[in-house]
Amino acid sequence: MTTSFRTDTDRLAETVDFVREQDAAALLPLLLPGLDALELRALVDRCRLSHAALLVFPPAPEALRTLLAACGLPADVAPRPSVVVRERVAARYRRDAAALDVQILRPPVAGPDGTDRTVEVFTLTVPPGSDLAGIAEQERVREHEAHLAFEIEHPDPLVLRGMCAIFARHGATADGGGYNPHEDGTVFYFTAPADSKAGYRRVELYAPGDHRDVLATHLDEHRARHSAETLLRLMTGAWTTQALAVFAELRVPDAMHTGSGAGAETLAQAVGAEPESLAALLRYLAMVGVVATDRDGFRLTELGALLRADAPGSVRPLALLYGGPFYRSFGALGHTVRTGEVAFDHLFGENHFDHFARHPELAELFDQSMAAGSRMFEPLTEHPVVTAASKVPGPRTVVDVAGGNGALLGRILAAHPRLDGVLLERPHVVEAARRSLDAAGLGGRCAYRVGDFADVPPDGDVYILSRILHDWDDERCREILRHCARAMPADADLLIVERVLPPDDSASLATAWDLHMRCNVGGRERRADHYARLLADAGLTLVGHTPLPLDGSVLHARPTPALHPALHPAGR
Repeated sequence: MTTSFRTDTDRLAETVDFVREQDAAALLPLLLPGLDALELRALVDRCRLSHAALLVFPPAPEALRTLLAACGLPADVAPRPSVVVRERVAARYRRDAAALDVQILRPPVAGPDGTDRTVEVFTLTVPPGSDLAGIAEQERVREHEAHLAFEIEHPDPLVLRGMCAIFARHGATADGGGYNPHEDGTVFYFTAPADSKAGYRRVELYAPGDHRDVLATHLDEHRARHSAETLLRLMTGAWTTQALAVFAELRVPDAMHTGSGAGAETLAQAVGAEPESLAALLRYLAMVGVVATDRDGFRLTELGALLRADAPGSVRPLALLYGGPFYRSFGALGHTVRTGEVAFDHLFGENHFDHFARHPELAELFDQSMAAGSRMFEPLTEHPVVTAASKVPGPRTVVDVAGGNGALLGRILAAHPRLDGVLLERPHVVEAARRSLDAAGLGGRCAYRVGDFADVPPDGDVYILSRILHDWDDERCREILRHCARAMPADADLLIVERVLPPDDSASLATAWDLHMRCNVGGRERRADHYARLLADAGLTLVGHTPLPLDGSVLHARPTPALHPALHPAGR
């Protein structure tokens, strides 16, 4: 049931036909080979075939209605939130469950004897260009949420435990579940036995009402079985880092297509690799959704396409950096944890800024990697501080302190033609930024300053520190902020782009980057109140902060009136 080229329409139509034609008495012996007559009768007397389910990925709500109608289903069925599947998808792909809008709807289907059944359709909207596209491709191939369901009639704890025991006795294993308060029902998921012939790998027992007492035992069995597997997957995460790095280094994505597949031998010849080893690499990357298999071989997914060298927003430099020098230094993480010292410095004998400066190819890779994270910048062009500056009569200047290759400053200048820019950077980086901004037709509105943080240009209107402070310890951050404060007019604004640690220690990319910064750079991520204290020590006041993509934030600060020298000339 799981060929990669099937569309959502194909998958849903097949599911509808299955529900219309099957019944419990015929399915259960196929599902649980070895059932004796008494066990079969006990199951058939207490449950009925309820539905078959699958997860689909419409690009918009209107497309979902079109999909339902194309499969002969009513298109006006109201969806509800799906708690269980949302949590499963989030765990499988390490996503924030709150960011996944998984809905469930159950359009009716008549069984062979006229009985009421449904097709359980889970939906996750994936607009064109969404970062969820890789999840959609992987799920269509793996069919993790496709399952067969039986509803237990008049359930009580004794009946539920007995049915679970029969399933377990014949090789079905606990595979999670949950209680859905939106519809007051309890779900018990099982993985079908290896010799099952029912056509589905997963089975659901659905019990109306709240049966979390029985569910707790079921989930304990699931956790016991999956704990070792989960830990093993975590321990081999470094394999994924290296697989992606090699995939990018060999430029395999550039030799592949998203619309059609190619054989491993053809790809190996194109990139200069050994065919069998490349095929093994591609099979591994198919497990994580970077490539997919079809009848012609391997094709690139939309997720994997981000590793092409010429892709808009390409993350290839990040794959090479995290699989290269930072991979080596992360192997010395134990040194950082034991001593508090920077593992990169310990391994390479110097900090990463000096090391990259002595190796131009690494310096270029680092600057490209910083630009690869530019998706974080997108909303910054519409920040109220920036838009307000662009509307004031007369010239207004944005100063990007340590602004790298000018990617962020270029976005702002392109979005606001009335603004000018100043970029402060090291000599070799300034030249790269000049070429980039000139190529974009923005060079005439940008001035360039070669220098360090002590050379922050004065008299700007908006100052920007983008992903700078997390490179440094607190004392160095105070020094950088004081340089900015001294250069800023009293009415200037400072925007700081960083990943801010959540106050409640909830899951965030900032938590991962905090460990990375301590190990590889010597800096750290911080909470908003920590930044507020650093700003206050430098004579600046945190006005507020707003979220950015990729768990980023922009913190807005202004000079503290009581401390700013421009407001107290006598104190200069």
